[in-house]
Amino acid sequence: MATPDPTEDSPVGYAPDAYSPFAVTVDIVVFTIVDNDLRVLLVQRGEPPFLGRWALPGGFVLADENLDQAAVRELAEETDIHKEVGLLEQFGSYGRPDRDPRMRVVTVGYWAIVPDLPSPAGGSDAMHAELVSVSEVESGRLRLAFDHEEIFADALETARSSIEDRTVATLFCPPDFRVSQLRDVYDAVWATELDPGNFQRKVTSADGFLSRLESPPVSSGDKGGRPASLWKAGSAKKLNPPITRPSRAE
Repeated sequence: MATPDPTEDSPVGYAPDAYSPFAVTVDIVVFTIVDNDLRVLLVQRGEPPFLGRWALPGGFVLADENLDQAAVRELAEETDIHKEVGLLEQFGSYGRPDRDPRMRVVTVGYWAIVPDLPSPAGGSDAMHAELVSVSEVESGRLRLAFDHEEIFADALETARSSIEDRTVATLFCPPDFRVSQLRDVYDAVWATELDPGNFQRKVTSADGFLSRLESPPVSSGDKGGRPASLWKAGSAKKLNPPITRPSRAE
């Protein structure tokens, strides 16, 4: 039997050894809300480089997996998270030649929403995992390894802009929720305090954003106040009209 010629199907003039090899990684920015505070999941590195430094969970993409599979695997390996993720999406790629001292590494950034995230545990090459207030990283008080501060900042802006024109804010909520709980999500993600009345009007009038439940309303907790209705996420994926951040309102 004839031995196949490895160059038979290669493009004319293509020489693989003319290009420097590089690795591909994924880094995941996981957001959750704890006590009305937006938190990000960080791991403490257990191996060089940046031994002991805080970083985003992530790692190298294996030869037999795609990027999404690598993100799910790394999330489980480094943080022991096996809970269903509400959202996991790519938002950017980062390829500065010197971003990793080990070799040329291109990373793909993911952002995720995981509601009711339990206290994470470190695993794989992570010493420890913790839910850290977004304000600690955004203010620069907590420094991250590699270029993870840039990746984090881009993911945070992606999350903040996404809840303006998409319905993903409901992914932070329980299946049945009050409008005040959804407002708490917007307040936490945008680091603001929205007017309750205006917010109620906007979210309940947005096409397909929320669906009122038929069950009896629950107590609002305010003396003399009307009972608060329960809602669930509607079928819409886009917000029409969008809900604009206070800093961007005209």
